[in-house]
Amino acid sequence: MNGWQTLLKKEVLRFWKVSFQTVAAPVLTAVLYLLIFGHVLEGRVMVYDRISYTAFLIPGLVMMSVLQNAFANSSSSLVQSKIMGSMVFVLLTPLSHWAWFGAYVGASVLRGLLVGLGVFVVTLYFAIPEFTAPLWIIVFALLGAALLGTLGLIAGLWADKFDQMAAFQNFLIMPMTFLSGVFYSIHSLPPFWQKVSHLNPFFYMIDGFRYGFFGHSDVSPWTSLGIVGVAWLAVSALAVHLLRTGYKIRG
Repeated sequence: MNGWQTLLKKEVLRFWKVSFQTVAAPVLTAVLYLLIFGHVLEGRVMVYDRISYTAFLIPGLVMMSVLQNAFANSSSSLVQSKIMGSMVFVLLTPLSHWAWFGAYVGASVLRGLLVGLGVFVVTLYFAIPEFTAPLWIIVFALLGAALLGTLGLIAGLWADKFDQMAAFQNFLIMPMTFLSGVFYSIHSLPPFWQKVSHLNPFFYMIDGFRYGFFGHSDVSPWTSLGIVGVAWLAVSALAVHLLRTGYKIRG
Protein backbone atom coordinates (compact mmCIF):
# COMPACT_ATOMS: atom_id res chain seq x y z
CA MET A 1 0.00 0.00 0.00
CA ASN A 2 1.12 3.55 -0.56
CA GLY A 3 1.15 6.22 2.13
CA TRP A 4 -2.41 7.52 2.02
CA GLN A 5 -3.85 4.00 1.93
CA THR A 6 -1.84 3.05 5.01
CA LEU A 7 -3.07 6.13 6.86
CA LEU A 8 -6.61 5.39 5.71
CA LYS A 9 -6.34 1.83 7.08
CA LYS A 10 -5.04 3.19 10.38
CA GLU A 11 -7.99 5.60 10.65
CA VAL A 12 -10.51 2.89 9.79
CA LEU A 13 -9.03 0.51 12.36
CA ARG A 14 -9.10 3.29 14.93
CA PHE A 15 -12.89 3.49 14.92
CA TRP A 16 -13.53 -0.16 14.07
CA LYS A 17 -11.64 -1.40 17.14
CA VAL A 18 -14.29 0.32 19.27
CA SER A 19 -17.20 -0.25 16.88
CA PHE A 20 -19.61 -0.87 19.76
CA GLN A 21 -19.10 2.77 20.72
CA THR A 22 -18.56 4.33 17.29
CA VAL A 23 -21.12 2.38 15.23
CA ALA A 24 -23.59 0.52 17.45
CA ALA A 25 -24.22 3.34 19.95
CA PRO A 26 -25.23 5.93 17.29
CA VAL A 27 -27.59 3.35 15.76
CA LEU A 28 -29.27 2.89 19.14
CA THR A 29 -29.57 6.67 19.57
CA ALA A 30 -31.30 7.03 16.19
CA VAL A 31 -33.71 4.20 16.99
CA LEU A 32 -34.63 5.91 20.26
CA TYR A 33 -35.39 9.12 18.33
CA LEU A 34 -37.60 7.11 15.99
CA LEU A 35 -39.45 5.40 18.83
CA ILE A 36 -40.13 8.65 20.66
CA PHE A 37 -41.00 10.98 17.77
CA GLY A 38 -42.71 8.27 15.73
CA HIS A 39 -44.91 7.21 18.65
CA VAL A 40 -45.86 10.76 19.63
CA LEU A 41 -46.40 12.29 16.17
CA GLU A 42 -47.58 9.34 14.07
CA GLY A 43 -51.11 10.11 12.91
CA ARG A 44 -50.84 13.74 14.03
CA VAL A 45 -48.39 15.03 11.42
CA MET A 46 -48.87 14.58 7.69
CA VAL A 47 -45.93 15.72 5.61
CA TYR A 48 -46.48 14.27 2.15
CA ASP A 49 -49.61 12.59 0.81
CA ARG A 50 -49.74 8.80 1.36
CA ILE A 51 -46.47 8.87 3.37
CA SER A 52 -46.63 8.15 7.08
CA TYR A 53 -44.67 10.30 9.50
CA THR A 54 -42.52 7.35 10.56
CA ALA A 55 -41.53 6.64 6.96
CA PHE A 56 -40.80 10.35 6.48
CA LEU A 57 -38.65 10.38 9.61
CA ILE A 58 -36.41 7.42 8.70
CA PRO A 59 -34.37 9.07 5.89
CA GLY A 60 -33.84 12.14 8.07
CA LEU A 61 -32.51 10.03 10.94
CA VAL A 62 -30.28 8.05 8.59
CA MET A 63 -28.76 11.20 7.12
CA MET A 64 -28.42 12.85 10.52
CA SER A 65 -26.46 9.82 11.74
CA VAL A 66 -24.24 9.89 8.65
CA LEU A 67 -23.43 13.57 9.12
CA GLN A 68 -22.79 13.52 12.86
CA ASN A 69 -20.58 10.45 12.78
CA ALA A 70 -18.58 11.59 9.76
CA PHE A 71 -17.80 14.79 11.62
CA ALA A 72 -16.99 13.00 14.87
CA ASN A 73 -14.54 10.61 13.23
CA SER A 74 -12.04 13.05 11.74
CA SER A 75 -12.34 15.65 14.50
CA SER A 76 -11.88 13.20 17.37
CA SER A 77 -8.96 11.47 15.64
CA LEU A 78 -6.96 14.65 15.24
CA VAL A 79 -7.69 15.96 18.73
CA GLN A 80 -6.79 12.62 20.31
CA SER A 81 -3.54 12.52 18.36
CA LYS A 82 -2.65 16.02 19.56
CA ILE A 83 -3.43 15.31 23.21
CA MET A 84 -1.79 11.87 23.32
CA GLY A 85 1.26 13.05 21.41
CA SER A 86 0.95 10.42 18.68
CA MET A 87 0.59 13.07 15.97
CA VAL A 88 4.37 13.22 15.69
CA PHE A 89 4.51 9.70 14.23
CA VAL A 90 2.30 10.77 11.31
CA LEU A 91 4.19 14.04 10.88
CA LEU A 92 7.46 12.12 10.50
CA THR A 93 6.16 10.32 7.42
CA PRO A 94 6.67 11.87 3.96
CA LEU A 95 2.91 12.14 3.39
CA SER A 96 1.56 15.07 1.42
CA HIS A 97 -1.33 17.21 2.58
CA TRP A 98 -3.46 15.51 -0.07
CA ALA A 99 -2.71 12.12 1.49
CA TRP A 100 -3.79 13.42 4.90
CA PHE A 101 -6.96 14.87 3.42
CA GLY A 102 -7.87 11.70 1.52
CA ALA A 103 -7.23 9.39 4.46
CA TYR A 104 -9.03 11.35 7.16
CA VAL A 105 -12.02 12.29 5.02
CA GLY A 106 -12.18 8.81 3.49
CA ALA A 107 -12.33 7.13 6.92
CA SER A 108 -14.98 9.63 8.02
CA VAL A 109 -17.12 8.85 4.98
CA LEU A 110 -16.81 5.13 5.65
CA ARG A 111 -17.83 5.47 9.30
CA GLY A 112 -20.73 7.77 8.45
CA LEU A 113 -22.04 5.37 5.80
CA LEU A 114 -21.68 2.35 8.10
CA VAL A 115 -23.68 4.05 10.84
CA GLY A 116 -26.27 5.28 8.35
CA LEU A 117 -26.66 1.78 6.89
CA GLY A 118 -27.04 0.36 10.38
CA VAL A 119 -29.74 2.90 11.24
CA PHE A 120 -31.57 2.17 7.99
CA VAL A 121 -31.52 -1.62 8.45
CA VAL A 122 -32.79 -1.43 12.04
CA THR A 123 -35.54 1.09 11.26
CA LEU A 124 -36.92 -1.08 8.45
CA TYR A 125 -38.75 -2.94 11.22
CA PHE A 126 -40.90 0.16 11.81
CA ALA A 127 -41.55 1.32 8.24
CA ILE A 128 -40.24 0.61 4.77
CA PRO A 129 -39.67 3.82 2.78
CA GLU A 130 -39.79 3.89 -0.99
CA PHE A 131 -36.78 4.07 -3.29
CA THR A 132 -37.94 6.46 -5.98
CA ALA A 133 -34.49 7.68 -7.05
CA PRO A 134 -31.69 5.52 -5.53
CA LEU A 135 -28.96 7.46 -7.30
CA TRP A 136 -29.86 10.61 -5.37
CA ILE A 137 -29.67 8.64 -2.13
CA ILE A 138 -26.12 7.53 -2.90
CA VAL A 139 -24.98 10.95 -4.13
CA PHE A 140 -26.22 12.88 -1.11
CA ALA A 141 -25.03 10.23 1.36
CA LEU A 142 -21.50 10.37 -0.07
CA LEU A 143 -21.43 14.14 -0.48
CA GLY A 144 -22.91 14.80 2.96
CA ALA A 145 -20.46 12.44 4.66
CA ALA A 146 -17.55 14.02 2.77
CA LEU A 147 -18.65 17.54 3.71
CA LEU A 148 -18.97 16.74 7.43
CA GLY A 149 -15.79 14.69 7.41
CA THR A 150 -13.99 17.71 5.98
CA LEU A 151 -15.58 20.01 8.56
CA GLY A 152 -14.42 17.58 11.23
CA LEU A 153 -10.92 17.77 9.83
CA ILE A 154 -10.96 21.56 10.13
CA ALA A 155 -12.37 21.37 13.66
CA GLY A 156 -9.73 18.83 14.65
CA LEU A 157 -6.94 21.03 13.33
CA TRP A 158 -8.32 24.06 15.15
CA ALA A 159 -9.11 22.44 18.50
CA ASP A 160 -6.34 21.86 21.04
CA LYS A 161 -8.47 20.06 23.61
CA PHE A 162 -11.70 18.12 23.85
CA ASP A 163 -13.85 20.95 25.18
CA GLN A 164 -13.01 23.11 22.14
CA MET A 165 -14.07 20.29 19.83
CA ALA A 166 -17.22 19.75 21.90
CA ALA A 167 -18.05 23.44 21.60
CA PHE A 168 -17.68 23.24 17.81
CA GLN A 169 -20.00 20.25 17.72
CA ASN A 170 -22.56 21.40 20.29
CA PHE A 171 -22.90 25.01 19.12
CA LEU A 172 -22.55 24.54 15.36
CA ILE A 173 -22.97 21.00 14.07
CA MET A 174 -25.75 19.84 16.40
CA PRO A 175 -28.05 22.91 16.01
CA MET A 176 -27.62 23.01 12.24
CA THR A 177 -28.42 19.29 12.06
CA PHE A 178 -31.54 19.45 14.21
CA LEU A 179 -32.80 22.58 12.40
CA SER A 180 -32.31 21.07 8.94
CA GLY A 181 -35.69 19.35 8.61
CA VAL A 182 -34.82 15.95 10.07
CA PHE A 183 -38.05 15.83 12.08
CA TYR A 184 -40.27 18.09 9.99
CA SER A 185 -40.84 19.65 6.59
CA ILE A 186 -39.90 23.31 6.47
CA HIS A 187 -43.26 24.02 4.78
CA SER A 188 -44.81 23.52 8.22
CA LEU A 189 -42.80 26.50 9.54
CA PRO A 190 -43.79 30.19 9.47
CA PRO A 191 -42.47 32.10 6.42
CA PHE A 192 -39.64 33.76 8.36
CA TRP A 193 -38.24 30.45 9.62
CA GLN A 194 -38.60 28.92 6.18
CA LYS A 195 -36.26 31.61 4.87
CA VAL A 196 -33.85 31.00 7.74
CA SER A 197 -33.86 27.26 7.00
CA HIS A 198 -32.79 27.97 3.42
CA LEU A 199 -29.57 29.50 4.81
CA ASN A 200 -28.67 26.19 6.46
CA PRO A 201 -26.59 23.97 4.13
CA PHE A 202 -27.53 20.92 6.22
CA PHE A 203 -31.14 21.39 5.11
CA TYR A 204 -30.17 20.74 1.49
CA MET A 205 -28.35 17.54 2.40
CA ILE A 206 -31.37 16.19 4.29
CA ASP A 207 -33.86 17.36 1.69
CA GLY A 208 -31.94 15.97 -1.27
CA PHE A 209 -31.37 12.65 0.50
CA ARG A 210 -35.08 12.35 1.34
CA TYR A 211 -35.99 13.09 -2.29
CA GLY A 212 -34.23 9.88 -3.30
CA PHE A 213 -36.72 7.90 -1.22
CA PHE A 214 -40.03 9.60 -1.92
CA GLY A 215 -39.55 11.73 -5.02
CA HIS A 216 -40.79 14.71 -2.97
CA SER A 217 -38.67 17.52 -1.57
CA ASP A 218 -39.00 21.08 -0.36
CA VAL A 219 -36.57 22.33 -3.04
CA SER A 220 -35.27 20.89 -6.28
CA PRO A 221 -32.65 18.14 -5.74
CA TRP A 222 -30.48 19.84 -8.36
CA THR A 223 -30.51 23.02 -6.29
CA SER A 224 -29.58 21.00 -3.22
CA LEU A 225 -26.81 19.24 -5.13
CA GLY A 226 -25.34 22.52 -6.33
CA ILE A 227 -25.37 24.14 -2.88
CA VAL A 228 -23.94 21.09 -1.10
CA GLY A 229 -21.32 20.60 -3.81
CA VAL A 230 -20.15 24.21 -3.61
CA ALA A 231 -20.09 24.02 0.20
CA TRP A 232 -17.92 20.89 0.09
CA LEU A 233 -15.50 22.43 -2.39
CA ALA A 234 -15.19 25.52 -0.21
CA VAL A 235 -14.49 23.66 3.04
CA SER A 236 -12.19 21.24 1.18
CA ALA A 237 -10.12 24.14 -0.14
CA LEU A 238 -9.82 25.49 3.41
CA ALA A 239 -8.92 22.10 4.86
CA VAL A 240 -6.25 21.44 2.24
CA HIS A 241 -4.78 24.89 2.82
CA LEU A 242 -4.61 24.31 6.58
CA LEU A 243 -2.94 20.94 6.06
CA ARG A 244 -0.45 22.38 3.56
CA THR A 245 0.57 25.15 5.96
CA GLY A 246 0.66 22.79 8.94
CA TYR A 247 -1.86 24.81 10.91
CA LYS A 248 -1.51 23.90 14.61
CA ILE A 249 0.24 20.62 13.83
CA ARG A 250 3.71 21.77 12.77
CA GLY A 251 5.95 24.05 14.77
